[in-house]
Amino acid sequence: MRQKIIYIITIVVTFFFGAIGTIILTNYIPIKTEIVEKTVSEVTITEADSISKAVEKIYDAVVLIESYQNGSLIGTGTGFVYKKDDDFGYIMTNNHVIEDATSVKVITNDGRTLEAEILGGDGYSDIAVLSIDKDEVTVVAEIGSTEDAEIGDTLFTVGSPLGSEYMGTVTKGILSGKDRTVTVTVNNSEFMMEVLQTDAAINPGNSGGPLVNINGEVIGVNSMKLVQDEVEGMGFAIPIELAMASASHLEKGEDIKHPIIGVEIVDATETYLLYRNNILLDKDFDNGVVVVSVSDNYPAVTAGIEKGDVILEIDGVEITSLAHFRYLLYKHNIGDTITVKYYRDGEEHETQMTLDKSIEDDG
Repeated sequence: MRQKIIYIITIVVTFFFGAIGTIILTNYIPIKTEIVEKTVSEVTITEADSISKAVEKIYDAVVLIESYQNGSLIGTGTGFVYKKDDDFGYIMTNNHVIEDATSVKVITNDGRTLEAEILGGDGYSDIAVLSIDKDEVTVVAEIGSTEDAEIGDTLFTVGSPLGSEYMGTVTKGILSGKDRTVTVTVNNSEFMMEVLQTDAAINPGNSGGPLVNINGEVIGVNSMKLVQDEVEGMGFAIPIELAMASASHLEKGEDIKHPIIGVEIVDATETYLLYRNNILLDKDFDNGVVVVSVSDNYPAVTAGIEKGDVILEIDGVEITSLAHFRYLLYKHNIGDTITVKYYRDGEEHETQMTLDKSIEDDG
């Protein structure tokens, strides 16, 4: 009995001291605890590559061009105001946009329809210049440079694909290639043009519009689209430096003089045409052009070029085709002297020609 009482007392005492210890520990001795906090920050998503500010800089400088022949609408295109002086605003576009027009109207993005005067155009550079009254100009495009442009740079166009219904359309892409050359037909002759390549959508009606960089500066003039069923996303633009060089003459009403050396030539690979002209080469050529005839009083005859000669190079650049020959020649101005390498009777020769004649002089 005595042991039972001791056991009960022990349990009571142990419980008492346990309760007292718990109270003291809870109220007077701090317990170290680890608090995990989760912070949720508000995230704002922005489009880092938005071109809205760049579009705003150029948008109102761009116009729709309507070409008329004897009062009938014959075609539409795009142009942009690139210059303004005390009397006029000057609009650049493609020559093929206004080539057969007897009159031209321009429509601004705010809906004004204006009569424009054709100051001049050049088929080989595919550049034309129009003028409007200076008071009608609200924005002049900022002209940039292709020198610092790099492959992959963001570019965009503003234009009027398919005419007035879609005027002011903006399309975006990248610079896909620099220093490209494409072959076009001008006045029934093949000719090579130096162009920029972009994947920004360029459709009928965009011709003559600006190709613009992310800073809102014009670096090219949209000129053509490679149209093949199996090819997509390949548009081309004339580098702004070449376009401005042509415009500087056209805005003054001056013709652009392209040099001519006074020869009729065919590709060296055109064996049938050579046979028809009684020319038999003593070896095969993968490159170069063959002289079929030489005109009197022109640089070629003065430099000693004869029928049957194979022109291989101009200024050290190998000629790949007839179109390439014209491209190399037309990069020069009247008065320039060029070095021509040619093949005759098993030997290569060099001669120099001073370019003193032009296509316009030839009639």
